[in-house]
Amino acid sequence: MTRRELGKLAAAGSAALLPAMSPAARAASGDNAQNKYAGPLEGFADKVDAAAFDPVLYTRILYESAPLRLTFRAQNRKQAEAWQKRLRTKIAVLLGGFPAQRAALRPQTFETRDFPANRREKFVFESRPGLFVLGYLLTPRNSAPPYPVMICLPGHGRGVDDIVGIDAEGRDRADKPGYQHDFAIQVVEHGMAAVAIEPLGFGCRRDPITRKKGAEATACQPSAGAALLLGQTMLGWRVYDVMRTIDWIETRKELDARRVGCMGISGGGTVTTFSAALEPRIRAAMISGYLNTFRDSVMSLSHCIDNYVPGILDWAEMYDVAGLIAPRPLFVESGIQDDIFPIEASKQSFARVRKVYEAFGAAPLAQQEVFNDIHSFYGVQGLPFLAKHLG
Repeated sequence: MTRRELGKLAAAGSAALLPAMSPAARAASGDNAQNKYAGPLEGFADKVDAAAFDPVLYTRILYESAPLRLTFRAQNRKQAEAWQKRLRTKIAVLLGGFPAQRAALRPQTFETRDFPANRREKFVFESRPGLFVLGYLLTPRNSAPPYPVMICLPGHGRGVDDIVGIDAEGRDRADKPGYQHDFAIQVVEHGMAAVAIEPLGFGCRRDPITRKKGAEATACQPSAGAALLLGQTMLGWRVYDVMRTIDWIETRKELDARRVGCMGISGGGTVTTFSAALEPRIRAAMISGYLNTFRDSVMSLSHCIDNYVPGILDWAEMYDVAGLIAPRPLFVESGIQDDIFPIEASKQSFARVRKVYEAFGAAPLAQQEVFNDIHSFYGVQGLPFLAKHLG
């Protein structure tokens, strides 16, 4: 969208912001119910430019001159590999970096339960000193180990329980409700193992004050804000948890550490994008309800603070980050009615990612499914794609 088009949009909305009648005239007309006070600029429509007061428009204008110094421009595989090396290093720095040494995992299994189609194990491990991760391992009963395995990352909501078949009362369910549709169980139904982990700030990984607000309340704020104060990011912390989850997978003989994928919906798609971009042990990825542009989604619509990476537009757009996954298999799915990640920007972003795969001679390994629904997990083509490339 050009500066002129943005200005026209702002001007079109200015009529509601700056009605022509003064408060006194409106009171005299008896039309108060229809025309409420619009703010301190009311009545001065002929003296101001409404667009000049719009902070979102201002950031969109600034975006036009964002440097994007490391956006993809390579013409062949050799240049693309050199680009990936430089951008990976920069993204790791922007996320706040990762520990130089990895602590002992100190894993524990809390319980194992058998179901008709799968076995579910609840476990924990230590990601960083003093910081633990809870997860569920779901393995299929109709195939033999070692299993290919998908790391499954939920989006905003109740946390990991909401993708492994556990309802808000802690009971088992089989109807796959909600926008995430218990996709970890769907992974197992496609013959793969699923390692579903609790993201920091969700479920059992929340502070006491947030827990009192209910199961759906997340602790992304204040903890993501605290991360920024410390020169780090919540996204970087979550990506490191994914890296440590692969370390845990490598200790399990029933899981094939050479066939590890990562997938997530919404905020889980954010973590999947950055994790697969930075962690070469992830051999395939599925991004659901996330791939878009920072311009059209994260910086133009209200998002949780855990989506923001300071300074990233100095270097790259979202499609550049996803391009770091090439040439490994990547599946992207986007809902036509998704009002959080607008569909046209999702399609445009994927087209840019596909250019990276073309430079690697691997265009068929990047696929996108556009489906007619709201912001939700779909999986119709994506899950068979993962089973094919990890099977």
